Amino acid sequence: MLKLRALLFAVGFYPITMIYAIPCLLIGPLLPFRARFIFLTGINYFYIFWLRVTCGVKTQVEGLENLPKGEPYVALSNHQSEWETLYFQLVFRPQTVVLKKELLKIPLFGWALALLKPIALDRSQRREALKQLLRQGSERLQEGIPVLIFPQGTRVAVGDPGRFNKGGAMLAVKNQVPIIPVVHNAGRCWPGKSFVKYPGTVQLVIGKPIQTQGRSVDEVQAEAEAWLLEQMQRIGA
Repeated sequence: MLKLRALLFAVGFYPITMIYAIPCLLIGPLLPFRARFIFLTGINYFYIFWLRVTCGVKTQVEGLENLPKGEPYVALSNHQSEWETLYFQLVFRPQTVVLKKELLKIPLFGWALALLKPIALDRSQRREALKQLLRQGSERLQEGIPVLIFPQGTRVAVGDPGRFNKGGAMLAVKNQVPIIPVVHNAGRCWPGKSFVKYPGTVQLVIGKPIQTQGRSVDEVQAEAEAWLLEQMQRIGA
């Protein structure tokens, strides 16, 4: 039954994604970035609705009031699933996300994704990737666009804290913008690289801003990492 429900989700997800990408590619470049972001990510409301209908995956959000209004920030989140790549575009609006450059090569989907000003890194070139993150991330923040980073670098299993890279803290300290720590347990319902989805409620927790003014990268990183690990344990992520 779970495989059948996941198949129903896929039957709706993939064709609609390819179809929607066409007007995005035609209209998106003509729009200013914020309007473009709203237009291109409108389909995400369908994704989350369809995921709930077909697979029984719901969402509970805590801490939306902690998001800064009208100012840039760096959001740091754990990474377990494809769920957060869909849902987060409905929470952090607008945003630019740090991702692997291979995603931009996917026909239609990747081409449309490129219109959202992602920071596409070559993870095999770690030193150059960090330079690119700091350079392009600073440009986005100066434009007033929040930057979303998954400091674990890749999806990790539930219960595995992984290793948190310092790039996000470095970017925030360099630009003197707050860090918004974010934790979820989506891997319980939609495990990474899994076709099957499990019914349940994904818990998403948005923490209070971590200030960076007058603080070192190590100090900011330590506070952010401590909060992430504490909240991951609390919600069973």
